[in-house]
Amino acid sequence: MEPRAGAGELVSLQKEEDGVAIIEFNNPPANTFSYDMMHQLDEAILRVRFDESINIVVLRGAGEKFFCSGADVKLLYEYSSDRLYYFCLHIHETLARMENTPKLFIAALNGHTVGGGLEIAMACDMRLAKKGGGVIGLPEAKLGVLPGSGGTQRLPRLIGKARALELMVKGQTISFEEGESIGLVNEVIKADGFMDRVMDYARSFVLPGTAVRAIGNMKRAIQTGVEASLSDGLALERELQLQLFQSQDAREGVSAFLEKRTPEFKGI
Repeated sequence: MEPRAGAGELVSLQKEEDGVAIIEFNNPPANTFSYDMMHQLDEAILRVRFDESINIVVLRGAGEKFFCSGADVKLLYEYSSDRLYYFCLHIHETLARMENTPKLFIAALNGHTVGGGLEIAMACDMRLAKKGGGVIGLPEAKLGVLPGSGGTQRLPRLIGKARALELMVKGQTISFEEGESIGLVNEVIKADGFMDRVMDYARSFVLPGTAVRAIGNMKRAIQTGVEASLSDGLALERELQLQLFQSQDAREGVSAFLEKRTPEFKGI
């Protein structure tokens, strides 16, 4: 991915084997993000969207201490209020683009994940955290602002309004283990060999016999349908199911089942 002029490579996209790719934040020491970093993340997401060889994406932070500590606080002083508004808008657009891309995004929380870092992680489809690797939370209230990168909307949808409001108002950070207990983290994984375990988890979605096109449509149905009425959500589900009924993968899946063999899905 080509970085913006003068910005350096703050976000990298690396393709692995078996349809898995890694997006890494690299802005030491805490992987804070700025407009340049978010712009590069946006570019990486678009590259993933249009790359038919990528089906699963793992997001991680460079180093061992931070996944991402959120936006660089200095921006609150350096940017005008109007520029901060459009900065927030661009973050919203970028994370929505990730949510609307019909491929799975997995956040590998390899270190502290706070503020905007957690807001990025919450826009992913799954969150795996390293045991004892750090804390998670939205401390923006301690700066006199609110979590403006989607936190006020995504956190309540994940853990419920009352618990989310309590965490945000207190500016509280919690352990990854507590995050798992309230449904914010999918799974806490042993620190030893953490990324190897994350990659094994990611590859489990693209094993032989896995219909990646169906997985993409499931994501689209959930991301869009959960915000709609039940009747509208069901209408969307029917349309996405019709697309699958018309696909070669569905014909292959049914044939393989009847013939008692492993299907060979091609994503078409």
